Amino acid sequence: MRIAGAFIVWTAFIFICGAAVYAGSEKDAITPGTEEQRGFINDNVYHSEENGDIHFSSYIPESYDGSEPYALFITLPGWEGLYFQGVGSNMVEDFGVEAIRYNDEMIVLSTQLNDWGETSANQAIALTEYFLAEYNIDPEKVYLHGYSGGGETGSLVMEKRPELYTAFLCCATQWDGDMTAVAEARTPVYMVTGENDSYYGSEPLKDAYMKLHDLYMAEGLGEDEIDDLLILDVKDQKYFTDRGFTDQHMGGQAFAKDEGIMVWLFGEH
Repeated sequence: MRIAGAFIVWTAFIFICGAAVYAGSEKDAITPGTEEQRGFINDNVYHSEENGDIHFSSYIPESYDGSEPYALFITLPGWEGLYFQGVGSNMVEDFGVEAIRYNDEMIVLSTQLNDWGETSANQAIALTEYFLAEYNIDPEKVYLHGYSGGGETGSLVMEKRPELYTAFLCCATQWDGDMTAVAEARTPVYMVTGENDSYYGSEPLKDAYMKLHDLYMAEGLGEDEIDDLLILDVKDQKYFTDRGFTDQHMGGQAFAKDEGIMVWLFGEH
């Protein structure tokens, strides 16, 4: 990203705290955080000219030096992880921490945004674009996840810029965005929820699945082709009980430790 009207010579600042390393061409584009939690650095701030301050936690492998392209995973936490809940509240969720196990050459970002609407969707996109521009990222390995309110935000990201992402994991939520762009970009989507999710129920994602399925059918795709692009996974109560949860919405946290789901996200698409 470049500041309009100004020629910028490549500059870099490197902040090392645990596993975090930052390098950028925008002067003071990021204020690095200083607090480490679960292997992540909390409260980094990307100062976006168009989208304001974007707070996020980060895990950047010690092996990253910019010489080889790395994967990028961005997880959008639910209401409990929004910025007003306090720095690091997003790290209660396991999706970012668990993701590290699947690729040791992957940068992981967990956002702390301000809502689950369009503003946060624009900020998630801006953060993605910053890392794509300023880090050596493999554009074919850029993954997005959203849980609960973060899933609503993620669906709006899919409406706006689905082509930025290799795949989207949508957990225990509802779909707020328009699906036309997703169908055109053919970004693979995995929707997973509890049959009796205590906050959303399962009907919103069932309806979203059918709408996107019908868009693909209208484009002439067969069922096998659609199955490669779109999955609806509705879990019964036993799934959650076996994993120590009585409430199916809170039990959405269990999806982070479900290898079948996570392998799909980080697999070949």
